[in-house]
Amino acid sequence: MSQVTEVELAKRLMAGDTSAFEPFVEGMQGRLFRFAFANCGQREDAEEVAQETLLKVFESLKQLREPERIRPWVFRIAKNICYMRRRKSIYAPEEELSLDQLMPGFRDDSDGRKLEIADWSHLPEKEAMSAETREMLRKSILELPDIYRHTLLLRDMEELSTEETAEVLAINTDAVKTRLHRARLALRQKMDHRMRMETAAR
Repeated sequence: MSQVTEVELAKRLMAGDTSAFEPFVEGMQGRLFRFAFANCGQREDAEEVAQETLLKVFESLKQLREPERIRPWVFRIAKNICYMRRRKSIYAPEEELSLDQLMPGFRDDSDGRKLEIADWSHLPEKEAMSAETREMLRKSILELPDIYRHTLLLRDMEELSTEETAEVLAINTDAVKTRLHRARLALRQKMDHRMRMETAAR
């Protein structure tokens, strides 16, 4: 569902047009499930988050003053529900790792200091990734601290703009850019570690 369609459906819903309900749900449900699954790590939780988010959206629709902001508004609700669900879930990690624990290290060689991180230029596009690689990516994303995971998912998976992501997370655009950069580095470090372990096991 395009952003133009989302805004149009939001306007119709705000005007009391119930016929806009079904296409809005159909357009948003898959995206909300994907976002929640990447956050929670369990399908059952993701399904409940998507349903709970849509219910909250319709209950609170009168609070939306600008239908043009429907997308960041919906994802802000989903982010908050995901956060509460993740905290209560039996699958939640026992402790959240700090970014420092996830960041790549450095090594010294003849060319100076270099990041100890793999070159990802050989990796296939998302559509061509093996199931094994996708699962490694999913697990690595789940291990990111909330503030970095949310930023990464909103910008790189849901393709929200920097401004929209800032609105969802209630931070400024500079903070979004900083968090996204750090999240990508941390994710690469986690994937690098998993790929090295997988290679060593073969």
